[in-house]
Amino acid sequence: MTARREQLWTIEDLSDFLQKPVKTLYDWRHKKYGPPAYLVGGSLRYSPKKVQEWLDSTMGQEG
Repeated sequence: MTARREQLWTIEDLSDFLQKPVKTLYDWRHKKYGPPAYLVGGSLRYSPKKVQEWLDSTMGQEG
């Protein structure tokens, strides 16, 4: 039996989830901010689990 892996998100998926423009996500990546991304075939992909971990770690740090 093979373990099923979670589906990775595209940058558009992440944009929808965080309600931030794709350009903002690219800016964050350039500034080394935001959730970790993986380059897969030249495209950025995000683990929903890692996105949630990043989001939990940033809660309360803004404002």
